[in-house]
Amino acid sequence: MHAFLLLAPPPSKKRVILQVADKVKKFFFYYSINRHKMTVITPSYHAENYSPDDNRYDLRQFLYNARWPRQFASIGKRVEELSKKGKGTKEKKSNL
Repeated sequence: MHAFLLLAPPPSKKRVILQVADKVKKFFFYYSINRHKMTVITPSYHAENYSPDDNRYDLRQFLYNARWPRQFASIGKRVEELSKKGKGTKEKKSNL
């Protein structure tokens, strides 16, 4: 949701808002289904005693629900709000 709010354009561009929402949802979907792959280390890395790239100190979650139900619902709600604001500003401009 935070990433969408940072990337969302002004409310007058509904098509762009929908594209940004779709891209953010796709990013988090693919991130969640591929995150576990970042925690797996191949056997060749285990041959060394020390590796600067080990994952011992990476405490991030590595199994996610790929559907992101609450986050995607809030993005959808925000898209509706922004698209309504965009329609309202166009109507106000045309009445003036």
